Order: sequence, then structure tokens, then C-alpha cells
Amino acid sequence: MIERVINDGIELALILRTTFFKEGIEFLTPGNYSQQLGYMCRPAQYVIKPHVHNPIAREVHYTNEVLFIKSGKLRVDFYSQERKYLESKILESGDVILLAMGGHGFTMIEQTEIIEVKQGPYVGESDKTRFTDQLPSPLLFRE
Repeated sequence: MIERVINDGIELALILRTTFFKEGIEFLTPGNYSQQLGYMCRPAQYVIKPHVHNPIAREVHYTNEVLFIKSGKLRVDFYSQERKYLESKILESGDVILLAMGGHGFTMIEQTEIIEVKQGPYVGESDKTRFTDQLPSPLLFRE
């Protein structure tokens, strides 16, 4: 299953649930995203020919992140670019999320292992602006 979090026609996030299955290959993000998310299911003995990637200059305006939930359970809260709370989703072991736009925050419901992939180079705290949690209720989605 694929879920998309959209606000005012802008995709904030794409969630690829661990239950998703499809034969072949499918890229789930549009070509203009600075981080591409694809899914592959190939049979035994399928061969992807060796290749190198060519140097291509790219201009990146926003940091996109891909999170792989290795284990555990968490709540992700989505915010507009103006820092207004929009909605929350629960992610569990095996889920993958691409964070494309807007704001986000996380609350671990269980001990959680996350693998994060984002484009670099890393510029530290100057890459983000932190703000006060705007959840309607501090207990929202807590278990």
C-alpha cells in the first residue's frame, strides 16, 4: 500500500507500507524530486547489468529524507511550510517514508530503529528551523 500526505496540492510525504507488493520496478516519486524512491521486486536469477552513474550537476533547494523503519513503532506529525499542524500517521517495522516538503516531527511509541537517507553534504543545524509542537492534543495517537 502507498499513502501520500498532501496539503494544498503539494505532496509532503509518501509512505510505502511494508505490505506493498508489485512485480517489476516502479518509481514512486516524480522525476523532479531531489530524492527518488523506487520499488523493485525481481525474480531469482534476474540480472541488473553493472553500471556507473555519470556526474551530473544538480541543484537542490530542500532536503528530502527517506526513513526506513527497521523495527518499532512511531507517530509522524505533518505540518505545513507555515508550521501549522495537519495530521499524523503511525509507522511500523518495514514501513518506508519519503519526506518531501513541509514540516514533520516524530514521537516513538515503542523503541524504534530508523535508517535515514538524505542528500548531502550535511550542513548541520543550519539545514532546519525547529519550532514548537502545534498538536491539538499532547495525547493524540499515543498508545
